[in-house]
Amino acid sequence: MEGESRRKKIIELLKRDQAPISGSRLAAMMGVSRQVIVQDIALLRALDKNILSTNKGYILYDPYVEKTGARRTIAVYHTDDEMREELYAIVDCGGRVLDVVVEHDVYGQLTGDLILKSRQDVDEFIEKIQSSGSQSLMTLTGGHHFHTIEADTEEKLDLIERKLKAVLEKV
Repeated sequence: MEGESRRKKIIELLKRDQAPISGSRLAAMMGVSRQVIVQDIALLRALDKNILSTNKGYILYDPYVEKTGARRTIAVYHTDDEMREELYAIVDCGGRVLDVVVEHDVYGQLTGDLILKSRQDVDEFIEKIQSSGSQSLMTLTGGHHFHTIEADTEEKLDLIERKLKAVLEKV
């Protein structure tokens, strides 16, 4: 399959599937290597395609389509051991954790896309960090970080902030 038609097919697949698609799965579907898919994704991003790379795979994200209510950036501070409680507090209140952002002294703002909507998403994310031997982005800033959170209403975001404060004060 030629590069341009393969990239069109990738966009079609990402539009059709609501769940992330791994680079390995896309490679198998297209009959190419995973590295070719990584290069295709980079080219598509350069063409202003908003493709996010999550811990589960690639997802096409249109903030104008996805946004169904309210969005807020919330500053938090905790240790890696408290990460699960923090993320559970958000998704249990109906929030969607879009990303994690840290302000690094040397590199500036660093962002990692998360797209966590449920406890299962949180568990899979934390398992991937632990099994890969990687560290969370917030370790670069001693636990200080931000999350962009979406919810159906501003009231849910207020509830999430209160719940986070209560959970992180307890731990």
